[in-house]
Amino acid sequence: MKTLKEVAVGQTVTVKKLSGAGPVKRRIMDMGITKGVEVYVRKVAPLGDPVEVTVRGYELSLRRADAEMIEVE
Repeated sequence: MKTLKEVAVGQTVTVKKLSGAGPVKRRIMDMGITKGVEVYVRKVAPLGDPVEVTVRGYELSLRRADAEMIEVE
């Protein structure tokens, strides 16, 4: 399965699964990234970190390590 870190700029994907455990997973869910939500990848910083996405109508910047925990389709 592909992770959010591997998605190209300009693509819209659907979240299928959140990996990770405890407080990290909870923080990602609190930001609005839950199973079934659509995520649009707006841009990626020149060195690849952070990744800027649009989720539920607002912009969100994610570290590459956090984006790697989000499996998408």
